[in-house]
Parts: sequence; structure tokens; C-alpha cells
Amino acid sequence: MTRQTFLQGTLILIAAGMITRFLGFINRIVVARLIGEEGVGLYMMALPTFFLVITLTQLGLPVAISKRIAEAQARTDYAKIKQILIVSLVITGLSSIVFTVLMVIATPFVATRLLTDERTLYPLLAISPIIPIIAISSVLRGYFQGKQNMKPQSYAQVIEQIVRITCVAFFVKLLLPYGLEFAAAGAMFSIIIGELMSLLYMLQMFKRKKRIKLRTRFFSYLSASKDTVRELFSIALPSTGSRFIASISHFLEPILVAQSLAIAGVSSTLATKQYGELTGYVLPLLFLPTFITNSLSIALVPSISEAEATKNTQLIHYRIHQSIRISFASGAIATIVLSLFSVPILTYMYGTAEASKFVLLMAPFFILLYIQSPLQAALQALDLAKAAMWNSLIGAFCKLGALVFLASNPNFGIMGVAIAISLSVVLITLLHLASLYKSIGFGIPFKDILKMIALILLTWGTGQLIKGIYEQTNAGLILFIILLGLLVFIYILFLFLLRFITKEELKQIPFLQKWVDL
Repeated sequence: MTRQTFLQGTLILIAAGMITRFLGFINRIVVARLIGEEGVGLYMMALPTFFLVITLTQLGLPVAISKRIAEAQARTDYAKIKQILIVSLVITGLSSIVFTVLMVIATPFVATRLLTDERTLYPLLAISPIIPIIAISSVLRGYFQGKQNMKPQSYAQVIEQIVRITCVAFFVKLLLPYGLEFAAAGAMFSIIIGELMSLLYMLQMFKRKKRIKLRTRFFSYLSASKDTVRELFSIALPSTGSRFIASISHFLEPILVAQSLAIAGVSSTLATKQYGELTGYVLPLLFLPTFITNSLSIALVPSISEAEATKNTQLIHYRIHQSIRISFASGAIATIVLSLFSVPILTYMYGTAEASKFVLLMAPFFILLYIQSPLQAALQALDLAKAAMWNSLIGAFCKLGALVFLASNPNFGIMGVAIAISLSVVLITLLHLASLYKSIGFGIPFKDILKMIALILLTWGTGQLIKGIYEQTNAGLILFIILLGLLVFIYILFLFLLRFITKEELKQIPFLQKWVDL
């Protein structure tokens, strides 16, 4: 089986993440154009319930599968690999059946009583068959990650998005005459088809690359799997804590938003529309740079784990420091662009700039989100997953509390939801930093903080000049893209001037190495 080095795997994940995010935005634009803010609101209100069920179904096993298979691969213990796969498929298969049935049964109550909009019934029912598909896919992703082969899951992500975009317009238009709720259900159904094609691709790659036969002596391997189950859950249960907390928070969020806005005197239809603008238009823009930080986090865990095993404290600090520097660099430009150009970006993408007020409020705080994922990965690699879980719990509790307090106040309304989400981002990131400082004495050097401030100020000043040119010329989309490209180019120059990206790091990229040496 083809395997990649640390840097190659990271770059493959980043490339796939970039393509996936781009295609995902196209999908959101298509959906938004076809069903509008209210339809997007129905779509987005149903998603947190789906994410919660998926988290419960997986039980944190993908991370555990990856780690245990990597250990078995190092020992060339193919029997152990086979046992891990068998146990994982049985566990996720059974749990997916159970939670699919429970989701179908509970959907009417969730739609009418918790989400307070009975129209969400159809999107929730439409998405339920996807649970077994994602359960099997998660096992295969963990398997390929453990084999240090990032290509299958990367290609599968791109395939899923392409198929989804191909299908979404057809199903939404087909069902739109029956009502927005059916159109939202059609958008959900396109997700199922995309995930199914992604799974079929990974199954084909597994069949081509595997060195084991799962069906041979299946039950004998399963009956002797007690130790393997314990080994998997010793990792799976702690690692799923943070994700479960996040899923619970996302599940409760639309419920509390609907209830709080109702207290503030906002109708359910308007509340759905406002929540759709915030979660369907704004948050995807703010989360855009996380495909880089998430890819970096996946690669960071084994690197720090290896350094910890060899007691190389200096390397641990260097890797965390390096990940923060790169993550901040990838997020700072997004923060500045969204803050300065929120109106034209939203107008060109969705045909409306109503949500620009959310972007202006949240973008400065979300710059801390971009370093949050590497910090959490560092905590997990240092066997501090429990600390990361408690940090997530505190952040989620504060977010939901602030949400209810602010959103139920007519003076804040939906803006209270945006404030609460921003508060959670800041709090969790600072708590992660505090945990690392307490455990290994890690802190961001003062010199780097000054460089971060200088980077933002220089880019902001340049962006203001470019914004002035755009507004004076009253230009169209083409010139707008060219001006943004110019700003990004200048930003990259600032990165080199301030040494956010070093020459040594560029040398690690194969196709740039010869150019750096010139």
C-alpha cells in the first residue's frame, strides 16, 4: 500500500480540504439561490441533530482505529489489523442500526417540540439513512490513516462533494413545488448520494490494496477480540468526549435559539430566516481556513507523540509553536478579507448582504479559532485529552448560557447568538493554551505576538487602500477577484518579511526545494 511522509500526507489533506471547501461553497450557493434564507434555515436547523447522531454512532472509533492500526503495522501484525477492522465494523454497524431507528422514531418530537418548526421533520427523515454509510466510511478512513495513506480519504472527499453538487439542484428543483421543507429534504438526500459514492470508492480502494481477507475466520477473530475492544475504547471514549460535547452543543443551539428568540418576540419564521443567515451564510465563511488547521492537526498528533516518546521536550515546543504560527498565518488573511469586504463577498455569493453585520462582529474573534484545532491536537498527543474535553465542556456551557441570556433580550436578539458563539471560540482557545502552559510550560513567545500584531496591521492598512480602489471604481466581480488576489500576494510577502514561513520549511516541500536553493 502506498504511504506518504508526514509532509506529503499533510499537503494531500490540505489540497483535498481546499477543493472540498470550494465545492462545498458552490453547493451552499446553489442551495441558497434555490430555497432562500428560510429554506437554508430549515436545512441548517436539521444538521445539528444529524451530527449528534453520527458522533454517537462512531463512538470516537476513527481516531482509535488509526492509532491501533499504525501500531500493528509497525509490528507487521496483520492478524491484529484484521481483528481491529472486524471489531470496528461490527461495533459501528450495530450502533448505526440502533441510532438510525432511534432517529426516525424521535424525529417528530425533535421537529415539533424542540426545534419548534414542524417543517424540519422532512429534512431530518431524509438524512437518517446516511448513518450506516458514514459509520462504515469512518472505519475505512481510520484504516487508511493508520496505514499513513491519505490519498483514498482525500479523493473520497472530493468525489462526495462533486456528486452532491451534481444532485442537489436536481432534487431541490424536483421537490420545491411541494414546499420549502421538501426542497430542504431534497438537499439532504443529495448528501446521502454523495456519501454513498464516496464509500463505494473507498471500498474499491480497500479491496485493491488490502493484504487481509475479512471473511476468512470472521467469527473466530470476533470471539477472541476482548483485548482489542478494550484497546480501542481506551482511546475512543476519551477522544469522543470533546466531539460529543460539541455535538450536544450544536444540537441544543437551534433549539435554544428558537426558544430564546420566541421569548424576545421574534416569530418562528423570522427566527428560522435569521438563524439560516448566521449558520448558512456566515459561519461557513468564517470556518473556511480550518481545512488547513485541521489537516495540520491530523499530522501534528503523531509528530508530537513521537517526540514525547523520545523525551524531546524541545521538539514538542517547536512543533506546537510551528503549528500556531502556520495556523495563524492561514487565518489572519481570511479575517481581514472578511472584515473589509463582507458586503461584496456575501452579495456575489448569495445575492444578499443582510448577514454582513454578523461577519463584522465575529471575524475578529474567530482568528483564535484557527489556532484552536492544533492546540487541541497537541493536548491529545500529550495524553491530555481529558483536559481538552473539560475545556470544550466549559466553552459549550458558557456559549449556551450566554445565548439564552442575550438572545431572549429584544435588544440583542439574533446578535446575541453571534456574541455567544464568539465567546465560546475565545474561551476554549485560551483554556487550551492555559492547559499546555500548566502541563509543559508552553507559551507563545512575546516576539511572535508582536509579529502577529504587525502582520494584521500591515495587511489591514493595505486592505483599506485596495478597498478604496474597489469602491471608487465601482468595479464588478472580475476586478474584485483581481484586487483580492493582489491583497493575498502582498500578504504572502509580509509572511516572508516577518518570517511566518521560513526557508527551511519551504525546502521540505518537494516541488519547491530546488527553487529555494537557487
